[in-house]
Amino acid sequence: MLRIYAISDSIGETAELVAKGIASQFSEQIHITRIPYLNTMKNAQKFLETIKDEKNLIIISTIILSEVKEFMVQKCIELNICFISVLSPGINIICQKFNIKPVFQPGNLWNMDDEYFKRISAIEFAIQYDDSKDYNGLDTADIVLIGLSRTSKTPLSMYLAFKGLKVINIPLIPEIPLPQKLFEIDKRKIVALTIDPIKLIEIRKHRLEKFGWAIKSSGYIDEKRILDELDYADSIFKKINCKKIDVTDRAIEDTALIILNTIKK
Repeated sequence: MLRIYAISDSIGETAELVAKGIASQFSEQIHITRIPYLNTMKNAQKFLETIKDEKNLIIISTIILSEVKEFMVQKCIELNICFISVLSPGINIICQKFNIKPVFQPGNLWNMDDEYFKRISAIEFAIQYDDSKDYNGLDTADIVLIGLSRTSKTPLSMYLAFKGLKVINIPLIPEIPLPQKLFEIDKRKIVALTIDPIKLIEIRKHRLEKFGWAIKSSGYIDEKRILDELDYADSIFKKINCKKIDVTDRAIEDTALIILNTIKK
């Protein structure tokens, strides 16, 4: 098994995202380990001691601090470990082309500016209004997601919240009346999530196997019930006349991109 260490002199989120992007292109199992705050020679040396005898590994680095980065590069050469500094090529090109110097400040991407606090507020909003816990957020939400159970409403809400958007998601259940306000707010911020019935049955069966004790008697995977739910959802979508996205076999990121592009328009 191949292991990728995503290392950084800050929180390491960028390095980990790059590592995940690389790993996603291979069918083989690749294990990713994030190592944050390698911001001193001592921490770097300690990390190297833990991996020096490992096989089949590479290092993805977003370390900015020159002294620590150069130390890591030299030691990895000695240990025959592949070391990839993902920020260095871009920084070097800008330095050479525009004759300017970088600040070499770890964690600048995640500084607590207005965007950071906006993102935190949006995440809190998504948690508060997840799965019809409260409808009071309909007026202030940037996006309102509606759809049947298991159409990725919650993970999509959290993904968009990380982009700084306030999202409320509402499950469509025939027996539970929807708030009248849903039909009164601007339909341009409402997004309907639909899915292929066969895929929905498959997803729900998988969930039943995992949490069967809680939902065995609910008709959760009954095929007729699911078709009835889809018909009900479609009637709501038509009534609102909002944007509709088929999430069948679609990644969360792809759905989010469609929504973000719609908002921009």
